[in-house]
Parts: sequence; structure tokens; C-alpha cells
Amino acid sequence: AAFNDNLIMQGQKRSIIIEAKALQIILSDETFIIKRWFLKISKTAETVICCRVSPSQKADVVRLIRLDDPSVVTLAIGDGANDVPMILEADIGIGIFGNEGMRAVDNSDFAIGEFKFLWQLLFKHGRWNYIR
Repeated sequence: AAFNDNLIMQGQKRSIIIEAKALQIILSDETFIIKRWFLKISKTAETVICCRVSPSQKADVVRLIRLDDPSVVTLAIGDGANDVPMILEADIGIGIFGNEGMRAVDNSDFAIGEFKFLWQLLFKHGRWNYIR
């Protein structure tokens, strides 16, 4: 079964929301056909939201993306202990100080207090690190 490129309309912004059971089917695909479809569709989206997924599924999605294209730099952002496997799997991990404790912050490369500081971290400090 070939993937139909006509399903993806060019020039339009889109987001994907995927829940745990659908993600379980995708990640358990041994033939890699469904995984390839998921990766191709995900790369055309501006945002991919995985809701109600387990910590291991979060890490598996990051791993899947890294294996598909090793030149891609992955970023994971989390605020609790359930985000630690995803943060550790990504190239860059950002922990947010939160009500859920410090586990994400302890296991991340960078720590921020609120989401509003993410912009400054990515663009200002990211540029400085790129120059170095």
C-alpha cells in the first residue's frame, strides 16, 4: 500500500492529535508501513500532539523520529516525572519547574520556570550556542 501524497494539501497549516490506542498500533507495526505513514504525515504538520500516552510511548515517538532522520535535532519539554523518559531520549531536554516535582528538571539539559521563558531560551541562547 503506497502513501497517497494527494491527501496532504500543500501550503496549509495543520496539526495532528493522536491518542494512546492509535499510537500503540503505530508503534507496534513490525512492517514499518504504518510508522512510515505516521512519520510522513507528522513531518507535514506544524504540531503533533500525543494525548493520554504513557511515558514509554512519549520516548518511543522521539526515538522513532530520531531513527528516521539522524540529522534532525529533537527537543522534548516536560514538567513532571512522567516526561523523564522522553526528555532523556531527545537530543535536548527542557524541564519546567512545576507542581509535579523536580524530576523533569533534574533530568533535563535546561530548566525554566514557565513556558513563557521558552521563547528566550530557544532563540537567544540557542543562537549563542550555535555561534559557539
